[in-house]
Amino acid sequence: MISKVLTRRPLGSVDSIASCYLTNSIAEMVEGSDIVFECSGDAIHATDVVLCATEAGKRVVTINSEFHVTTGSFFAQRGDYVTEADGDQPGCLARLKLEIEGMGFEPQAYVNLKGFLNPNPTHRDMTYWSEKQELALDQVVSFTDGTKLQIEQALVANGLGATIACEGMIGSTVDSLSDLDYLVDASNRADMPVSDYALCKGAPPGVLIVARNPEADRRPGYLPFSRLLTTEGSGFVLLRPFHLCHLEALNTIRKVALGEPELLNNSSAPRIGVGAVAKNPMKVGTVIKKGAGGFDVRGQAVHMEDHPDAVPICLLKNTKVIRDVEPGEVVRFEHVALADTAALRLYRKIRRSVQEKRQMLSSNFCCVGLADFFTSTPMQLLSLV
Repeated sequence: MISKVLTRRPLGSVDSIASCYLTNSIAEMVEGSDIVFECSGDAIHATDVVLCATEAGKRVVTINSEFHVTTGSFFAQRGDYVTEADGDQPGCLARLKLEIEGMGFEPQAYVNLKGFLNPNPTHRDMTYWSEKQELALDQVVSFTDGTKLQIEQALVANGLGATIACEGMIGSTVDSLSDLDYLVDASNRADMPVSDYALCKGAPPGVLIVARNPEADRRPGYLPFSRLLTTEGSGFVLLRPFHLCHLEALNTIRKVALGEPELLNNSSAPRIGVGAVAKNPMKVGTVIKKGAGGFDVRGQAVHMEDHPDAVPICLLKNTKVIRDVEPGEVVRFEHVALADTAALRLYRKIRRSVQEKRQMLSSNFCCVGLADFFTSTPMQLLSLV
């Protein structure tokens, strides 16, 4: 049952929801809720909402991968109940993972399916498609330039224990959804699953997982298995050919009410972030009106360790450039003057926490190594060499 609906619009301008449900107050919405459902797509606003909800002891369900890859790990570190829902691609991949692992499959690649991308679309084209598809302009831009899928697959990588094969992911164009052996190769090189996307004309608007299965390998030629094989037979393709965000999210809310654990979050120690890559030259004084879904930058999944100073794209909102940025350059903190928001403060806490953990692990490894060195016999030392 809906108790309150939070909106940032004037209450009198909303005619699709009864006025008794509407509020502009985060606190009022949280106070009247058992479970808070956040789906604004705005990482900065969502952080304020989730902070209020979790500090009030409320469970939070989201369809907001932008929030998760920006500040979601803070709440995971704190142990708050904050989960992404079924319905959008990350939630669908997380649910599919649970299903196939129950059948003995071992994921090798988590794949987001797309039919078309244009990394630098024009304002004219995006306005046309926004009107034609009856979607907000920033949504169409984010879908088209790849920012949305980069964000989604970064969440998948962090939340499902995977990595990316390279910055921006591989993103190959394939003729068939069976032509994914290259992702198995990438997984083998990384020694862990990879999170990626594939461009395939006519592919359904869904997700798939490429996986191995020891039991299936013992039954070569068995038709139900052989129908799922990749072209070169290195893995099995398990396809979920649809995602229905606004319908499937209700299933998650019901499961949460029944006590199901979190489906997906960004993990307490994320390794993949989404930086902002300049589409065009940006001179001092330029104002980046919007990061994700804007015409100045696009999102690119990166290893955070390799880009410690990269600004998360979802923190860019009405942000002034204070140092020139070249096309193709990843925007760094030194390039921009960011507003002091809760989202920025929490992101900095996440980065410090992750860096401290890595330093601690590195120190422990060195200490263990030295201890082994000083307590080992000559023959043991030779074996180490």
